[in-house]
Amino acid sequence: MGQAESTVYHSLEKNSNFSGPELLRLKKRFMKLDKDGSGSIDKDEFLQIPQIANNPLAHRMIAIFDEDGSGTVDFQEFVGGLSAFSSKGGREEKLRFAFKVYDMDRDGFISNGELYLVLKQMVGNNLKDQQLQQIVDKTIMEADKDGDGKLSFEEFAAMVENTDIVKSV
Repeated sequence: MGQAESTVYHSLEKNSNFSGPELLRLKKRFMKLDKDGSGSIDKDEFLQIPQIANNPLAHRMIAIFDEDGSGTVDFQEFVGGLSAFSSKGGREEKLRFAFKVYDMDRDGFISNGELYLVLKQMVGNNLKDQQLQQIVDKTIMEADKDGDGKLSFEEFAAMVENTDIVKSV
């Protein structure tokens, strides 16, 4: 491992929820996913991960991992994205990842339209568009404490606070 690579690993170990040996295992996994050897994973390579391929939110996950918006995920972004899912990842870190799933334009808020689009990806045609919009409107109305028509991270966290999902995190 060269000096530059060693510095990257040290930084990742310090700023992620992974130990040095875990990072080495992740690097091996990353290199297997990087089929073309480009040093980054593109959308098609990302979708080769079985646990992601069948997920209706796969494209949102890729967008979240791709912090710089380049269209590809480098090793640092890969580690950063997975860090929230580590057993050492805290509840707030997991909630922030979930918030990012809905905050499609990365403005720090979940709008009515963003909530609708993400839920539509999850429910597909199981609900009529009008039914889904009613659910979205009701959710925003109940959770939007400051009345600005969108959800901040704090409002989102308060909304999901008592759900079974958060209790299991």
